[in-house]
Amino acid sequence: MILFCLPYAGGSEVIFYKWKDFLEPIIDFQPIELKGRGRRIGEGVYENIEEAVEDVFNKIKDKIDDNEYAIFGHSLGSLLAFELYYKMSDKGLRTPKHIFLSGCKDPSCESKEEKVHDLPDEIFMDKLMKLGGTPEELKKNRGVLAMFLPVLKSDFKICETYMLTVREEKIKCDISLLNGEEDPNAPKNVNAWKKYGCGSIKEYNFQGNHFFINNNIERITEIINNTLVE
Repeated sequence: MILFCLPYAGGSEVIFYKWKDFLEPIIDFQPIELKGRGRRIGEGVYENIEEAVEDVFNKIKDKIDDNEYAIFGHSLGSLLAFELYYKMSDKGLRTPKHIFLSGCKDPSCESKEEKVHDLPDEIFMDKLMKLGGTPEELKKNRGVLAMFLPVLKSDFKICETYMLTVREEKIKCDISLLNGEEDPNAPKNVNAWKKYGCGSIKEYNFQGNHFFINNNIERITEIINNTLVE
């Protein structure tokens, strides 16, 4: 069983590295590095969600022919996981056995908050700080900030300009929803997800804000182990 993990906006595969110590050995743990960060820092950024999904698709399509797999995504990663399911289905490839959607409203839920990806840099960073996952040092270090801002703004643009494609096909695999109790992005009505999936949908709540996954590694990996290891 392969577990592909997709990070939040501005995040790298590094955010998942500590998970390996807690996941069962039978799980083939494969965090995905998105463009513009970490090992792929020189590859530019995504212009839209179609580019991002295509990129992830090309990274994993050859690994799933003979292997069952699951996808974990947080925030932006959840949106990519959702669209990736349909990409696999449309291509006639093996679809995931399970999807873990973390820190994400249902895809039809339009945000009532202002769009921030095209704000001036200073204001953009102030908005980002309020989410609670960006260190103050990043704002003070202009060199690091200049390197990360294009990726952050690109990732936010993907989320803020996303338009749901209405499909008749429902997600056939089971879904786990993970939410921070103080996260404004947490779905207010879990039943809204039932219109997208025909399998079971389980909800898990955590103390914390949008970045609760950084402080709940043991419980999250326990949920993954219990779900994927029979």
